[in-house]
Amino acid sequence: MARIRKLGRNMDQHLDDSAPNAYDYPLIIRQLLHTTPILGRGNEIVYGDLHRYDYPAFLERLGSLAGGLASLGVGPGSTVAVMDWDSHRYLECFFAVPMMGAVLHTINIRLAPDQILYTINHADDDVILVHDDFAPILEQIRDRIERDVQIVRITDGSTEWPSDLDFETDFESLFNAGDSGFAFEDFDESTRATTFYTTGTSGSPKGVYFSHRQLVLHTLGFMSALAWNGGHARFHRDDVYMPITPMFHVHGWGVPYVATTMGVKQVYPGRYDPETLLRLIDREHVTFSHCVPTILHMLLSHTAAEEIDLSNWKVVIGGSALPRGLARRALDLGIDVFSAYGMSETCPLLTVAQLEAGRLALDDDDQIELRCKTGRPTPLVEIRVVDEDGRAIPHDGSTTGEIVTRAPWLTTGYHKEPELGADLWRDGYLHTGDIANVDENGFIQITDRLKDVIKSGGEWISSIELEDLVSQLDGVGEVAAIGVPHEKWGERPLVLIVPAGPEPENLWPEKVRAHLRNCADRGEISKWAVPDDVLFVDAIDKTSVGKIDKKALREKYAQR
Repeated sequence: MARIRKLGRNMDQHLDDSAPNAYDYPLIIRQLLHTTPILGRGNEIVYGDLHRYDYPAFLERLGSLAGGLASLGVGPGSTVAVMDWDSHRYLECFFAVPMMGAVLHTINIRLAPDQILYTINHADDDVILVHDDFAPILEQIRDRIERDVQIVRITDGSTEWPSDLDFETDFESLFNAGDSGFAFEDFDESTRATTFYTTGTSGSPKGVYFSHRQLVLHTLGFMSALAWNGGHARFHRDDVYMPITPMFHVHGWGVPYVATTMGVKQVYPGRYDPETLLRLIDREHVTFSHCVPTILHMLLSHTAAEEIDLSNWKVVIGGSALPRGLARRALDLGIDVFSAYGMSETCPLLTVAQLEAGRLALDDDDQIELRCKTGRPTPLVEIRVVDEDGRAIPHDGSTTGEIVTRAPWLTTGYHKEPELGADLWRDGYLHTGDIANVDENGFIQITDRLKDVIKSGGEWISSIELEDLVSQLDGVGEVAAIGVPHEKWGERPLVLIVPAGPEPENLWPEKVRAHLRNCADRGEISKWAVPDDVLFVDAIDKTSVGKIDKKALREKYAQR
């Protein structure tokens, strides 16, 4: 065989011939703001009915906030925690705190007080910025906080501090103590920028953390993912953004970083109230939001949803599966609704269910099926769906396996718990614990969380599929399917339904079971998936971020 002549330089040769004064560009959060004053010209950042300002004021306040925090002794390596509603203040902390080289700890305000105490101590908080509404919680646990924490009051105008706690200063006074010309310096892009805590399905919450590099790359990945589709599911510079996912949860899914980089108008609603949210969507002409299905259901069930025009609203659904019944209701109102997928440990974006122009021409039923799928990987994301031996499953739309993934923005572990990080990362991939199939077009569909699969008589029953089928019945508001213990079969499915109205017509347990038997006869589900019991309930338990809490439901109904 003829010798193949090697072309080019030796593979071991490094790029060591750069100009001596070249800038070694670190991927730190500060770099996201270079385009903001140009693209954001004329746009506002709005906080409910209380405050609005332009981007020049926002950028000036970042320097003043950093200067004020520095006057409290905050510097590189310090941890600053926030307990606030979704607000312009929270957005300022997203940038100013990590840009100082400090760590931003976004406290989950919906956790129990003892869990909040655990996260404060575990994160080694130095300063806590606390809204008046959460001061009583902090007062309750103050004596058990292990560090000498400084408290900064956040208020929306109230003159009365609802607590006996001593605080150093208030949030706005920090700006008077600081210099808007605070010099944000460069540092290593691998520096930790943020920490937040998962709600914990068992034991104590786990601390998930991300570096500057990971957050910058996630921002760029998100921007490109929602820019490369032509017909729908886009986020662009003419949009008006309002999050309906708490900012303490995975940095508001990372979208506030994207919106600020793009300089779009941003609306922060404060406390979530259906009427307030819908009024802000209408008044501020909001066009892009993200939330979990239960929040969208809450909004679309409100009478005000019928009174305003929602046809320019794009909504990304994540956190749990988008039921087809809810998707149909949204499309009927003109909402461009679609799914995305990720988890706390993935920063979070991994996939988006976008439809190309040809698929947008499909009828509603076919469109809804695709919009409700988990989606396809976004740029820079590698996803494999594998069997128990780590082998890729066939892309036939039916064979299932676990989703494992790689991307440059995935967390490398859990704060102070390296053994848990080692279990999360096995064989060089992050293991999600989500069970899914893949069709011939590359669309992924999660069929269940590994821990939520109902195991009955040797069959694995998808709780998500059951919920999706039941959601399509008239009169169903919310639905949850869980496995409950059974002496003979190990587990049997139990379906819980919150009716859409006080007396839904033609909806009763036997009708639900008959509907599912018909689905089984058509081969859509196994006959084992038809539940023995269907219960109508007033409410379904939720986690602190609005997802259905199946762990709590299994405990509640285990002894039925």
